[in-house]
Amino acid sequence: MTVDVIKEISAEVFKTILMVSAPVLLVSMIVGLVISLFQAVTQLQEFTLTFVPKIIAVFICLFVFFPWMARVLITFTTNLIEKIPVYIK
Repeated sequence: MTVDVIKEISAEVFKTILMVSAPVLLVSMIVGLVISLFQAVTQLQEFTLTFVPKIIAVFICLFVFFPWMARVLITFTTNLIEKIPVYIK
């Protein structure tokens, strides 16, 4: 296993992680921004108001995007397992 192979695997891992986590992080960030704006406008500083909508939005996002996330992770894992003979050389 050479340094180039390790760099290739690492790049693919980070690309997959970013691709899979991006939808959930973006939804959480957008919901948090909207709630923060709402709190700033109304001067309502309730801690539960920030967490509950974010949690609900993240769960809905996971429910919607889970088939795609699973497909991406399965493809990555399959490619990694198929290339084991190449990595051993």
